[in-house]
Amino acid sequence: MDAFVIRLERLDLVLLSTACVEALVSARREQAETLLRAAIPAWWPDEHDVRFLRLRLEQANREPSAGEWLVRGLVLRERSELVGHAGFHGPPGVNGLRKSGAVELGYTVFPSFRGRGYAGEAAAGLIRWARDERGVCTFLASVAPDNEASLAIVRKLGFLQVGEQLDDEDGLELVFQLAT
Repeated sequence: MDAFVIRLERLDLVLLSTACVEALVSARREQAETLLRAAIPAWWPDEHDVRFLRLRLEQANREPSAGEWLVRGLVLRERSELVGHAGFHGPPGVNGLRKSGAVELGYTVFPSFRGRGYAGEAAAGLIRWARDERGVCTFLASVAPDNEASLAIVRKLGFLQVGEQLDDEDGLELVFQLAT
């Protein structure tokens, strides 16, 4: 595994460079597809994801060394197609609990690709990369109480609920932790 592409069974987790994110938030799809080397759904990014991508772009511009932690495209290798995105909220220590050394995981699979195990594959791959390549031992995930699919993923990966928090945008979230 390397920092730019994490190769999994069916997916490549491709780091979205600042140039790629800039192209996405500026509606320059062709440029973003060239940089990503994958097809991007015509509807993505939507308004919510543009806000998310701008936030990650600001983080990367503020702290360039954080880039490898931020956002990766979930590229379905057999079709060279973007099926979602995943990453961490930032480098170790940047997480909802402000826990030193911990990283907080996040992932999204586009609706037409859900139910195929891509989110679990991506989450497990990110955890493995952070543990094996960067020495991270503590992982966090915040999940809405009604998000059954994500609750199943974090539980399958061995996360245990350690609390709750109110997110300004998403409302009540259950907070989970995994120590490896």
